[in-house]
Amino acid sequence: MTELTEPDDATARPAPEWPQPGGQDITDPEVSQAIAGLFELPGLPVGDHETVYNGLHDELLAALNSDPAEPGPTVSEA
Repeated sequence: MTELTEPDDATARPAPEWPQPGGQDITDPEVSQAIAGLFELPGLPVGDHETVYNGLHDELLAALNSDPAEPGPTVSEA
């Protein structure tokens, strides 16, 4: 009978191929900065992904609601 369990050794399982986030053509620095956080996902435990996505949502919402005439936050303020 065939056993239907996952192998215990993490090296025995293939690593998922993560799509690379786009964004090379994004001209808004706030949006670009928010999207940059997606590059961290492959190295994070799955349990932490929700936190990253929630942060991304909040940053994009703030960028959407910001006044384009006002300067955005600088990297040191983030």
